[in-house]
Amino acid sequence: MKNHNYILGISILALSLLSCGNGNDKADGYGNFEATEVTVSAENNGKLLQFDVNEGDQLEKNQIIGYIDTIPLGLKREQLEVSKSVISSKSKGVLSQINVLDAKLKTANTNKTRTENLIKDNAGTQQQLDNVQGEINVIKTQIKSVEIQNAPVVNELKSIDVQLKQIDDQIQKSKIINPVTGTVLTKYSEPNEITAFGKPLYKIANLNTMQLRVYISETQLANIKIGQEVSVKIDDADAMKSYKGTISWIASEAEFTPKIIQTKEERVALVYAVKVDVTNDGSLKIGMPAELWITNSNNNNNNN
Repeated sequence: MKNHNYILGISILALSLLSCGNGNDKADGYGNFEATEVTVSAENNGKLLQFDVNEGDQLEKNQIIGYIDTIPLGLKREQLEVSKSVISSKSKGVLSQINVLDAKLKTANTNKTRTENLIKDNAGTQQQLDNVQGEINVIKTQIKSVEIQNAPVVNELKSIDVQLKQIDDQIQKSKIINPVTGTVLTKYSEPNEITAFGKPLYKIANLNTMQLRVYISETQLANIKIGQEVSVKIDDADAMKSYKGTISWIASEAEFTPKIIQTKEERVALVYAVKVDVTNDGSLKIGMPAELWITNSNNNNNNN
């Protein structure tokens, strides 16, 4: 009986020491991993003739992964080109008139300069100069008249050029170009479906670096700064798995602790949101819970 009590006493002491050691270890913050997600949407209307995307695919920035049917746009472009050609042919006669009048105006200005020089040398008269100036005024009036007659044609040609540029822009936007390097999280459309401007096609995020969003109290705020290295821990099979992290953002204003992650007593406290960048080895997932350790990281640095 004594031996049994002795063994029981030793066991209780060991458990007490163990619980004391673990009880002192408390994380400085708790939160979940997140990543910057980008939803890629269609920039044009039509059928998805090609859409080479699957969930989990690794895509590069500016990679072309599909395109929307551009046949209607191509036909409209050809129609505009024909209209432009017809209008241009009709205006050729008027434009030729303007060219002839411009040549006459140039000759008249030369005669005016020559007459002015003759008058300086007392070899010409004011009447000659007036006649030349009158001829210049008549030519300018004729040019202006022809330009007014031709204005609707010129404006129509400019309008067609603008429409052609718009169609070229739509054709370019019919290509589905991936905007960022990352992993496809969700796929919303399939090939041969009809899509529309602004309709989501897929969601992508760069998972190489994850962000742990945690909340810390005002008393802890003095112990951290942007660029500081900290420890981040996640649950593993047998023990906590540790990662190195870098604080990348600290909220400038306090907020109430999110109700979903804190106890009733802690929900009334004001806290500050903090983001920690962590290099992903493939184990970290969006939404995964994790712990922030500031003291352990500082102690390790001091020991080193």
